[in-house]
Amino acid sequence: LRYRNSRDVLGTVKNVTVSRFCGQWYVSIQTEREVERPIPKGSAIGIDMGVVRFATLSDGTFFAPLNSFKRHEDRLRKAQQAMSRKVKFSNHWKKAKSRIQKIHARIGNARRDYLHKTSTAISQNHAMVCIEDLQVRNLSKSAAGSTEKPGRNVRAKSGLNKSILDQGWFEFRRQLDYKLAWKGGWLVAVPPQNTSRTCPCCGHVSADNRQTQARFECVECGFEENADVVGAINVLRAGHARFACEVSGAVMPPAAGTRRSYSGAARCRP
Repeated sequence: LRYRNSRDVLGTVKNVTVSRFCGQWYVSIQTEREVERPIPKGSAIGIDMGVVRFATLSDGTFFAPLNSFKRHEDRLRKAQQAMSRKVKFSNHWKKAKSRIQKIHARIGNARRDYLHKTSTAISQNHAMVCIEDLQVRNLSKSAAGSTEKPGRNVRAKSGLNKSILDQGWFEFRRQLDYKLAWKGGWLVAVPPQNTSRTCPCCGHVSADNRQTQARFECVECGFEENADVVGAINVLRAGHARFACEVSGAVMPPAAGTRRSYSGAARCRP
C-alpha cells in the first residue's frame, strides 16, 4: 500500500490507525522512543487574544486573523441552500451534502494549519508564554434575549460571536501548551479581567483608559499605546506574578475532593 509520508517514523511502532475523512484516507502511527530533556530557550512573552488582531505579543509583534469561516461563508451558504432544495436522502441530496462536508473540512484544515504555524513560531522563540484564560462559551453567548426582555444590538453581537468562534482560541492554547512542554517551556494562563484597562506605566485602572478598540490612553498619567499591546504587557506581568507563586510553593493547596486548575488565578498565602 503506497502512501505519502509526511515525516520519518522514529522509535518503536506501537499502534497504527487508518481513518477516512471527507473521501481522504489517513494513517496515524504511534511510536515510543527516548527523548532528551529539553532546555527552554528564549524569553518570556505575554499574548493578548482578539478578533481584529488574532494574537498581539507584549513586544509589539502581532498575528493577523485568518478568518477561515468568513472566507468560505458565502460558498457554504450557497451549498446549504442547494442541498435544501434536494429530496432528502436522494443521490443528488447526498452529493450536495458531500460538498458541504468538504467545505467544512477545508475551513477546519486552513484554521488548524494557521494555528500550528503561529503556535510553532511562538513556542520556538519563547521559554514562557503567558496567555489569558478566556472562557469562549461565555464570550460567544447570544444577545437575542427573550420575548419579555429582548436583546440589544443582536445582529452586531451575532457577527462578533461568529468572529470569536472562527479564531480557534482554545485550540491555539492547547497547541501552545504541548509544544512548549516539548521544548521544556511553560504556558501560564491568567485571568483576563482589566488587562486592557490597566495602565502599565502607573497602574491606574479605568474603562476610560480605552476610548476605542485600538487606542489606549491613561487618564491618570497620559501614557499612550496600542490597546492590544497594553493588554499583552499586563498579561505578561500577571503571568510573572503567578509563576513566582508557583515556583516559591506559595500556592494554596486545593480542598479535598477538588481539582485546582492550572489556568486559574494564583492564590498566595498571606
